[in-house]
Amino acid sequence: MNAFWSYWYFHLPNFVLAAIMYTMLGRLVLGFFVPENWDNFIWRGFRWVTDPVVRVVRFVTPDILAQPVVLVFAALWLMAMRLGFFLFLFNAGLTPAASAGG
Repeated sequence: MNAFWSYWYFHLPNFVLAAIMYTMLGRLVLGFFVPENWDNFIWRGFRWVTDPVVRVVRFVTPDILAQPVVLVFAALWLMAMRLGFFLFLFNAGLTPAASAGG
């Protein structure tokens, strides 16, 4: 059986968290070059994917922090969630085994 589908419960959430995290970092970098209210479809896509996470992080961070700092914290929280998810499944014995071949 395909290894991906055997461990779908590990790979799919990990992929989604990674995609949002890297999109958050892309928004951070792109945000240094474009205004926050830019009407480009790529920028709107970045914001559409990352705004829900930014809203949650903005709720728990002080208002004095600038938007780029909130984006960094959001990416770090997503990274911590990925690590916590992995450790939870690892301790439960539900992660894929490391490949023996090379």
